[in-house]
Amino acid sequence: MRSLLFVPGDSRKKLDKALTSKADALLIDLEDSVDLGAKAEARQVTATFLAEARNQADRPRLYVRVNGLSTGLIDDDLDGVMQAAPDGIVLPKAVGGVDASHLGAKLAVREAEFGLDDGGTRILAIATENALGVFALGTFAGASHRLMGIAWGGEDLSADLGAETNRREDGSYAEPYRLARALTLLGAAAAGIDAIDAVYTNFRDMDGLAAECREARRDGFVAKMAIHPAQVPVINEAFTPSIEAIERARAVVEAFKANPGAGVVGVNGEMLDRPHLLRAERLLGRV
Repeated sequence: MRSLLFVPGDSRKKLDKALTSKADALLIDLEDSVDLGAKAEARQVTATFLAEARNQADRPRLYVRVNGLSTGLIDDDLDGVMQAAPDGIVLPKAVGGVDASHLGAKLAVREAEFGLDDGGTRILAIATENALGVFALGTFAGASHRLMGIAWGGEDLSADLGAETNRREDGSYAEPYRLARALTLLGAAAAGIDAIDAVYTNFRDMDGLAAECREARRDGFVAKMAIHPAQVPVINEAFTPSIEAIERARAVVEAFKANPGAGVVGVNGEMLDRPHLLRAERLLGRV
């Protein structure tokens, strides 16, 4: 997945429109974008949409962002949507691997109850929305076989820190958020899962979005969340490997395959070792 588009779970019109956005995944939101009094209706709208959309050809992956484990709302969220078999659940305000394991147990119960494939529902954790979550980023390894990635976000974190803003005057992230971003990359690598970049809130600034995508891809993120359909093409372009990059990665893999047991191989006049092979394999895994 390259692009993950947030869509309010209480708006069937926006959900239907999002299906045509070319996003690789829709993150159907029952949390921040839905008022407390509208939660029940949003669950019904989301479940109906999932049941109808999941059988469409060439659809995006369908994830549901539930309310957090500490809200008292997550069980109602899961009871409302799991019968419609979403591809995954987005866990907000996750505090490390313990929370991922906790959600995994809840999903296992619902899969059994609704006759779904055991372990088929994936988990995406948003893991930096409070200070506790940042300190727990190193604990996701082995937490759940369902866990496919961790994402970071600076909006809720800035509120938790009591900050005036999370960005400098030049538009770049201030230091606490750059730290959270870097630790997300390291936590994802340690757990062997995908690192997913935060949303870019200025949905009219496509140049700024593109620049942030390039920086994220360079550093090791494989995807980015979006808050508006107009952002999806920019994100998809940025995170799609170029033909040249694919050809080079294939050449690296073939060189090591042709020299089993070699620690170093030559490709186009350059000496490459095992880390280059791992990087090439990861890139080809995204094609």
